[in-house]
Amino acid sequence: MNPLNLPFDDDEILKGLRPWIECESPTWDAAAVSRMTALAARDLAAIGASVEILPGTQGFGDSVRATFPHPDQGRKAGILISGHLDTVHPVGTLEKLPFRREGGLCYGPGIQDMKGGNYICLEAMRQIQKAGLQTPLPVTFLFTPDEEAGTPSTRQLIEDEARDKRAVLVPEPAKEDGGAVIGRYAIARFNLLTHGRPSHAGWALKDGRSAIAAMARKILEIEAMTTEDCTFSVGVIHAGQWVNCVSSECRAEALTMAKTQEDLDGGVAAMEALQGEENGVTFEVTRGVTRPVWSPDNPGTLELYEMARKFSAELGFELTAGSSGGGSDGNFTGAMGVPTLDSIGVRGKGLHTLNEHIEIESLSERARLAAGLLMTIGA
Repeated sequence: MNPLNLPFDDDEILKGLRPWIECESPTWDAAAVSRMTALAARDLAAIGASVEILPGTQGFGDSVRATFPHPDQGRKAGILISGHLDTVHPVGTLEKLPFRREGGLCYGPGIQDMKGGNYICLEAMRQIQKAGLQTPLPVTFLFTPDEEAGTPSTRQLIEDEARDKRAVLVPEPAKEDGGAVIGRYAIARFNLLTHGRPSHAGWALKDGRSAIAAMARKILEIEAMTTEDCTFSVGVIHAGQWVNCVSSECRAEALTMAKTQEDLDGGVAAMEALQGEENGVTFEVTRGVTRPVWSPDNPGTLELYEMARKFSAELGFELTAGSSGGGSDGNFTGAMGVPTLDSIGVRGKGLHTLNEHIEIESLSERARLAAGLLMTIGA
């Protein structure tokens, strides 16, 4: 049976996906992410997987690893489906962005990034199992809790799981044209800190040295370093408790995206060179988690892409591919040299916003693409 002809149904997939969207799972709420992990584990077990809950570390939620019965389990390199269950949306976002269907679109927190993609891969395995088919290679799902924070607690887990795999499929959202990703730019994070001198803002303003004002100037300096090949942005800032106090400390977080390792090294050096003291305020830069450059020239990855491109043609669309910004856990597996095909998840727009939505008809389209790959890799 041609796996592209399996009976996928958008309405049925959406029905199964809804509980995932309504189980809010922001990265920094470990209990919420663990509830989502338990839900995914239940659905994976229901379609025949052997499921293992991996307790969270470093304050993050749990992960789930699921393996499907296969005669070559442990004897042949298999396929890893790697996804994350955490989202950027805090608990309560459903009040502003409820799960709702409007025409050909469906809205909800995390539906595009990346619960929709995770679920269509699960649905692909469901239909494969239901049809009595056997994938050529063993299949493992690994869903993790901390991708939106840079994967600080599960990078080693992902790399260990991918190390002996024939292929890794990452159902992150499809690119705007529906394309896939076969390489990613590096992403480095930085923790920023200014130390000032406190004073009473109304009585002795001139005696103080504002850590907030100094950080504001540094932010402008940092973002002005952006080029086409290496970008800089500051997305988090924390400071102050009283408006009538000159702030003595300000913390912020910055992110840089670089197209090559050389660009990344230059960006890191530029950030670290900003450290020092000026007008009585010290500025400190500490490098945080980094996603390595994943180069789009791995022969195994290109083979995966060609396979997917042929399936997409049968499904009636052209699957483009190339390197992309916006890091994912594919950075890790791709940089290891493991053949990796990323962004084969659902089509949509507005990820990380209150307009996040998917194109409903892409559910069956991408599920068929996933099924085709699962039934062909290693055949």
